[in-house]
Amino acid sequence: MTETTSANATGTAAPVPARRGQLRIYLGAAAGVGKTFAMLGEAHRRLSRGADVVVAFVETHGRQRTAQQMIGLEVMPRAKIAYRGTGFDEMDVDAVLARHPQIALVDELAHTNVPGSRNAKRWQDIEEMLNAGIDVITNVNIQHLESLNDVVMKITGVPQRETVPDAIVRAADQVELIDMTPEALRRRMAHGNIYPAEKIDAALSHYFRVGNLTALRELALLWLADKVDEGLQRYREAHDIHDTWEARERVVVALTGGPEGETLIRRAARIAARSSGGDLLAVYVTRSDGLTGADPAALATQRRLTESLGGSYHQVVGENVPEALLTFARAENATQLVLGASRRGWLTSLLTGPGVSLRTIRDSGDIDVHIVTHSQMGRGRGLPSLRGGLPLPRKVAGYALAIALAPLLALVLANLRQHLNLTSDMLVFLIGVIAVALVGGLVPAVIAAIVGSLFLNYYFTPPFYTFNINEPNNALALVVFVIVAVVVAMIVNDAARRSKQAARASSESDLLVTTAGSILRGEQPLQAVIDRVREAFGMDAVTLLERHGQPEGAQPQASWQPIATSGSSQLSCPDDGDVTVPVTDNLCLAARGRTLNAADRRVLGAFAAYAAAALEQQRLTAEAEAARPIAEADRTRAALLAAVSHDLRTPLASAKAAVTSLRSRDVEWSAEDHDELLATADESLDKLIRLVENLLDMSRLQAGAMSVFPKPADLGEVIARSLDDLGPGGKTVIVEVPADLPEVLVDPGILERVISNLLANALHYCPAGEPPLLTASSLGERVELRVIDRGPGIPREQAGRMFVPFQRLGDTDNTTGIGLGLALSKGLTEAMDGTLEPEETPGGGLTMLLSLPAVPGAARALPGEQTQPDSASQVIS
Repeated sequence: MTETTSANATGTAAPVPARRGQLRIYLGAAAGVGKTFAMLGEAHRRLSRGADVVVAFVETHGRQRTAQQMIGLEVMPRAKIAYRGTGFDEMDVDAVLARHPQIALVDELAHTNVPGSRNAKRWQDIEEMLNAGIDVITNVNIQHLESLNDVVMKITGVPQRETVPDAIVRAADQVELIDMTPEALRRRMAHGNIYPAEKIDAALSHYFRVGNLTALRELALLWLADKVDEGLQRYREAHDIHDTWEARERVVVALTGGPEGETLIRRAARIAARSSGGDLLAVYVTRSDGLTGADPAALATQRRLTESLGGSYHQVVGENVPEALLTFARAENATQLVLGASRRGWLTSLLTGPGVSLRTIRDSGDIDVHIVTHSQMGRGRGLPSLRGGLPLPRKVAGYALAIALAPLLALVLANLRQHLNLTSDMLVFLIGVIAVALVGGLVPAVIAAIVGSLFLNYYFTPPFYTFNINEPNNALALVVFVIVAVVVAMIVNDAARRSKQAARASSESDLLVTTAGSILRGEQPLQAVIDRVREAFGMDAVTLLERHGQPEGAQPQASWQPIATSGSSQLSCPDDGDVTVPVTDNLCLAARGRTLNAADRRVLGAFAAYAAAALEQQRLTAEAEAARPIAEADRTRAALLAAVSHDLRTPLASAKAAVTSLRSRDVEWSAEDHDELLATADESLDKLIRLVENLLDMSRLQAGAMSVFPKPADLGEVIARSLDDLGPGGKTVIVEVPADLPEVLVDPGILERVISNLLANALHYCPAGEPPLLTASSLGERVELRVIDRGPGIPREQAGRMFVPFQRLGDTDNTTGIGLGLALSKGLTEAMDGTLEPEETPGGGLTMLLSLPAVPGAARALPGEQTQPDSASQVIS
């Protein structure tokens, strides 16, 4: 590789890479699809072509075939990093940079480095290597992409703590998908080619289920398809290619907000569905001034329909609708464009020329245009309203000013005839026409222009005081004055009208945004919408009505039921309201108080669409809440069956084997063997009894039938019995309980089991040489007991799940129980009016805080009467 050199701070020459290294990523749907194997195979191919290839870091996970692939490749030494008394192997970035190979192989792109490493994440290590000019080949699973983290969590139920930003993977020079069907991957798992034998059953029944693998595979395919599409778009832009490449069907449907929109969307969806992977895009073109003129409720409905059919909704700005449509379609590399047949009548088409459809077809080029017929075509769009937007006083003032202004200006200008010419007089009259247009609108301004031209002719055009005109130039000037005055009046009037429309549109937008904010902030979005409608339009009462199945012979209004109401009274049917806005066939918004004009009804239609969406959201939330206990019960039942099938079978099998051996007459057992078999059977049956007792207690807790008999108890005595319950093991528990603690109001037997479970959990996770610590203290009317360990701890985001029955977070040992200890302990504690919460141990580990009620006014032991030292170290026996 060609390199240049530059001088560093000490004056020596340091190599500077002539280029950035290239990044190649193997993407997989799940562990075991063969990413590392493919990466090593690529390394052998590069090595055979004479490339300088090293293995910077590859983890074989005990897979024999993967380890064999590393034979013949140079493997870089790993860095040894100590953390919490344990040594870890990490990639030695400094060694790789010093070696500076042409190609480096790095496994597990999303890996989190051990604290104390050069970088926090492995992808940051790879960035350094790329910046140094080293080509890197790496791999990553789809579940580790940051943008898909929540999706994968919903699919698999397993949170991914190690993630990599999508931008890192998207910026790769090459991304290759290593694909495998779910069935083939499960067979590979069953054959022991991915995980050790003891983990196969759990993996196949949990993360590696067919549904999970199928969903992950689809995510990987779709994500890679998007990246390929991005690459294609960049290539087209770089080479200035504007023609449509039909690599993927993209169907664009043009919406107007009219009643034909739903027909067009469904037709376009059927066209897109004919080709696998086809995209549906709905687009609405609005004018640059933001005044759409379309019904927002209709557009909202059509947007929801588009999204329900798997499409996307877009809104673009453009004065020329065909040009805006085609520009959008070409930018999206669309292959087909769906338009509705014109709603204009034949006379309108004859007078105004070709419509949007014909102009779009004329300029479409290689984009296929579909003209879809519908029930509204040819019926016309309706004539614009002749009613002005000005109030009556302004109209009267405009007409009065049009009549009075011309004589007044003529009187003033006649006295200045010695100093002004005809051109100046016309300009002054033109200013008067503009003033009339601003006050009274177009018609008074036209009257002012005509009256002004007559006064100009009579008083200021030779010969004076007559309507005769001697010079043709003066006649032309008067004609031009009238034309200019009328045109200027039209422009001023249109500008004033548009300004008012823009102000109204801004007001409507603010109102809708405020309503949307109320919906998002409020706990009852439907009621928030109804209240906002009543306040915004000054209504006495607003009711959302729904019509259910109507029995034969019933009155029509009897089938309507109010869903939400705001105001002094409730409307029972749409006929009771002054304004009615149908939302769907069975949903209607009715308001009483005053009638609304067309513009206000259009905004009310948007509120009605909001109300329908809020109602749907409310019902979906209620259904989800109703289904949550059922889902939780199903999950608990499934987890119980999975756990009990293993953990109950193990002690039963041990006891059965011991008893069967003792009954066998084919073997002469020695006294020592005889005692050992009896002890095995006894110990297995004890385990079985404890498991059954825990299950029964958990069932009683969930059914609310747990019997608790609280009474004053000495905490030190309960702790001593709890230590005895742990049984032999040779492990140490450090106990620091002050002798002057007040008595606690608990059920001693239940508290003993709780403390035993917490200590057993702490002993299980504590590293060797660091025994758990049990401390107690009083705080107000409570006594707090802490069980502290120096184990791996629990991630903060999983703290709430540690008390869920039948699971052991981060525990791969399936021989230590069914995951009921902490769940049962929390339930028993709460039954005694106590609390059990996890805390982080400073320096690492987990602290379980057990808070119990103290006996009111309990006497404390005197220092000379204490029966237990302030701090003791006790060996469990």
